[in-house]
Amino acid sequence: MPASADELVALLDLEDLDVNLFRGRQPETSLQRVFGGQVAAQALLAAARTVDPEYVAHSLHSYFLLPGDTAVPIIYDVERLRDGRSFGTRRVVARQHGRPIYYSTVNFQRVEEGFEHQDAMPAAIPPEEGIDLGAMFRSRGAANTEEWEREWAALDVRYVGNSRQGLSDDPSRPARARLWIRVNGELSDDPLQHLAAFTYASDMTLLGSTLVPHGVHISSPGMQVASLDHTVWFHRPFRTDKWWLYDQESPSASGGRGLALARVFTQEGVLGATVAQEGLIRHRG
Repeated sequence: MPASADELVALLDLEDLDVNLFRGRQPETSLQRVFGGQVAAQALLAAARTVDPEYVAHSLHSYFLLPGDTAVPIIYDVERLRDGRSFGTRRVVARQHGRPIYYSTVNFQRVEEGFEHQDAMPAAIPPEEGIDLGAMFRSRGAANTEEWEREWAALDVRYVGNSRQGLSDDPSRPARARLWIRVNGELSDDPLQHLAAFTYASDMTLLGSTLVPHGVHISSPGMQVASLDHTVWFHRPFRTDKWWLYDQESPSASGGRGLALARVFTQEGVLGATVAQEGLIRHRG
């Protein structure tokens, strides 16, 4: 996986193959399957390559269909569904070995003024006081801590707490988790680069919140965890290389699936995005 901001940018750059057809590269990795955030971010960039730059992505809705093969590139085929005066819509299918592994629909909007309101940012310790995620894994005695730190070096992640430890008690919401995240380096001023980098990072920790009430972690023995779908609503532009608070909660887990919702706030309290994901959380104990 990318070890720096520059490597992340390079990973998310696409090769033009033909009209509406792109190829995404793969990083060096020991992971057994392609990271979902990588596919979602590359698909977003493929869709954006086919719209007028005046239109900005405001939502992404996607499904992970098959595990991606880390040994071969991914082909992104973009379908132009709509080009309107205010909105444009693209459907993207990601393929490997002739089979679709991921589908997404991305909607774009020409920037305009309108009504404004947002949730208030919850109280949170500053990122400097958060626990480095690698250090937290090490404290749990996780066997793959060094591998995790090597694979995810492009991101700086600080754990704030969850509803079992570190966050204020709220029995009505038993599955909550908060983290500070940023790209570990400096990105350009291109807003699309920040959208793609955020999309990449947004798939990283969500399903962990669905396990909080159950006393297990994604890396716990016997756990089978995988993203099934992923949705992002982009509300306001923000820099992904500056700290952003990932305020996560899981309103439900049932049938081997967990649903996670998250609000994304800048340190200044701006609500930049909302994310939703359902995933497989199966215990084979």
